[in-house]
Amino acid sequence: MHISKRDGIPVWKAWMIRLIAILMALVIAGLVIMMIGDMRGVSLNPIKVYVSMADGAFGTSSSWLISKMRSWITIRDCMILTCIAIGLAPAFKMRFWNIGAEGQMLVGAIGAAFFMINFAGKIPQPLLFLCMVLAAILAGGLWGFIPGFFKAKWNTNETLFTLMMNYIAIQLTSFSVAKWEYPPGSNSVGTINGAGKPNTYIGWIGNMFKEGYDDDYMFVVAIVLVLAVLMYIYLRYTKQGYEIAVVGESENTARYSGIRVPSVYMRTMAISGAVCGFAGFLAVAAVSRTISIDTAGGRGFTAIIVAWLAKMNPFVMIGISLLLTFMSKGAIQIASDFGLNEYVSQIITGIILFFILGCEFFLNYRIRFGKQKQ
Repeated sequence: MHISKRDGIPVWKAWMIRLIAILMALVIAGLVIMMIGDMRGVSLNPIKVYVSMADGAFGTSSSWLISKMRSWITIRDCMILTCIAIGLAPAFKMRFWNIGAEGQMLVGAIGAAFFMINFAGKIPQPLLFLCMVLAAILAGGLWGFIPGFFKAKWNTNETLFTLMMNYIAIQLTSFSVAKWEYPPGSNSVGTINGAGKPNTYIGWIGNMFKEGYDDDYMFVVAIVLVLAVLMYIYLRYTKQGYEIAVVGESENTARYSGIRVPSVYMRTMAISGAVCGFAGFLAVAAVSRTISIDTAGGRGFTAIIVAWLAKMNPFVMIGISLLLTFMSKGAIQIASDFGLNEYVSQIITGIILFFILGCEFFLNYRIRFGKQKQ
């Protein structure tokens, strides 16, 4: 068996390999499901389990209203995940391993929640939304700039640096929850400006378009799609995008061509953190409408898989994010329908991810069998 690196692979062939990987993952996951059923003394049909997953994500067997609601929630969560992956794209393209998206999202959420809690009803709502967005972007941008600065000045390890900053962000979030807890002693902020409170729905994105209207799915979809287009243009057609690509290929080549590598590090990480911070704004104002250490919910780490599999292409990220969100929502449903605990659903998700990630080897390398010619 001889393994050699590919010079390139046709797009259709690459997607065919990915499709085969997904089908193999479903087959292996199906066998695992049947084995679990045998261990419990019940018959579990893998096809019914997969149908249940689809029902959990899109409400296929429910009423039209429930199907619509589940579908929009799945799409909304897909867009949030895509937003974070878009934020990671410029850093990863530069080969700067930003593992801190979780923390950058959290500090962005804190910034948005600060204005949502303290200024609702005190300033006009358009100005409030502007302050929330700017606070989230600036907080996330600063959280990204710091490791970029240390990398540029002292060549610190960006993986460890950004990872450790996640823990600082988590503690800042815990401090914020303790400060803003409602009701007092609950150790929870609760729904910010929820129904029945003095500033009902103020700071909720849907309320920006229609008073008392909290349906904000379309806004999230629209803004992330626009963001995907802008990031695609930025990375592909701008001078800064070109500099990011050159630095990612070779720092020495970048320096030889006159590119100021330290400036590219700091600028790119500030942009990366700012986009992840904006995702924190969306999480607070459109998804959970509260702030807690679970606001990011592990999305910052899942987005790493999305960005890497998509090869930093924002449009491909949407499809991969939808797949991962589908699996997440479906896993919850099968736990309910078949009495399987969350660990079983995580096993299924892990098997599928293993095959999706594993197929990248076959995209980058060619395997030949037989005697090698001398």
